Amino acid sequence: MLTRRHFIITSAALFSGAIAAPGLAQDSVGFDAQVTRPDPDPNANNPWGLHPRFMPTRVQHRAGLAPGDIHVDATARYLYHIGTDGTAMRYGVAIGRPGLYQPGVFRIGRKAEWPSWTPTASMIAREPEVYGQFADGVPGGPENPLGARAFYLYTGSRDTYLRIHGTPQPWSIGTSASSGCVRMVNAHVIDLYDQVEVGSTAHLYPV
Repeated sequence: MLTRRHFIITSAALFSGAIAAPGLAQDSVGFDAQVTRPDPDPNANNPWGLHPRFMPTRVQHRAGLAPGDIHVDATARYLYHIGTDGTAMRYGVAIGRPGLYQPGVFRIGRKAEWPSWTPTASMIAREPEVYGQFADGVPGGPENPLGARAFYLYTGSRDTYLRIHGTPQPWSIGTSASSGCVRMVNAHVIDLYDQVEVGSTAHLYPV
């Protein structure tokens, strides 16, 4: 497995720019409007109060990385989506809490808009007071823990139950906060969603 030294940017920024069911397509447009702004520029403002470094930024990356792949730098709390021109789009993320983050190389087996969410059995067993009440699932929507979009991480044909997804808690970006998944601001994961193809590789690097 590559280390984060193999993909970190080579220069300053060029410019700023769980278990889940299929998404609820009929509600996507209305839900999207609740978590995005009319201005299509994701950097037009920062209503979430993120540190500027966690805002979407186009950067150069080291040579040899496959276009379309995702790389998550768990130390810096960055997600990079590799482009075709020697640059990558960088987003701020939150990662799993200590002991729950799982590094590895995964395949994006599917993706969904406004997915529903059901905590895994291990989540309920670990924190029944937190997750037991959601054992029957939570429908897709702005308050759903998976947020606006989700990428499902597989190993071969096996769903790992790890996700890269949006979150209704944008203040968690830059921290270790989740039960193992990688979180993004809803507006940012919407921006990324159509750029990522099913079958792409996601590299989650160790902390």
